[in-house]
Amino acid sequence: MSAPDPGASSDAIFGRLKSAAFHELVSAALAEDPDAIGTLFVWIHPAIIRYCRARIGRTGAAYSSADDVAQEVCLAVLGALPRYDDEPASFLPFVYGIAAHKVADHYRRAGRDKAEPAADVPDGIDLEATPEQQTVRADVRARLVRLLDTLAPRQREILVLRLVVGLSAQETAVAIGLTATAVRVAQHRALAKLRANLAASEWL
Repeated sequence: MSAPDPGASSDAIFGRLKSAAFHELVSAALAEDPDAIGTLFVWIHPAIIRYCRARIGRTGAAYSSADDVAQEVCLAVLGALPRYDDEPASFLPFVYGIAAHKVADHYRRAGRDKAEPAADVPDGIDLEATPEQQTVRADVRARLVRLLDTLAPRQREILVLRLVVGLSAQETAVAIGLTATAVRVAQHRALAKLRANLAASEWL
């Protein structure tokens, strides 16, 4: 199986992680095929990076910390492979469950009890943006982070997994240990709270 094109869009990368080909790759990796294991990590690494940057931040020291945590996640997933005994379709939520624990460990080490998810995690740097556009975007991102910070940690986690990472309600439920119905209810309440807070602010 070939690795994802490094220049592929996030939609293409994440779409492939939900494909039958990915499930076949997981099965081969669980059968201890060394080539499949290597390819598996090539496939999931961009998704792990995106998740960690969304939870920790993507600027300055936070950006570096997120990438360090992503490496910890990969090592933890590698160590957990021999113990994984669920269906291949549940492997991606399993990975995000490990990632969530590693992010929590990161914040405990830093003496903090909450994540600050970034509202936007682009595939790369926009070299065509003017200084004014970059300033505006940075301001909007900062405001979005403050807005998301008004949510409870579990609500933030659900929004990151559902809206930033793109997991389904069922996949999110597996990753964080809730039912799919509870995930949908929590997401609805979180979005309602964000809308109320947004209406009360002076963004525009």
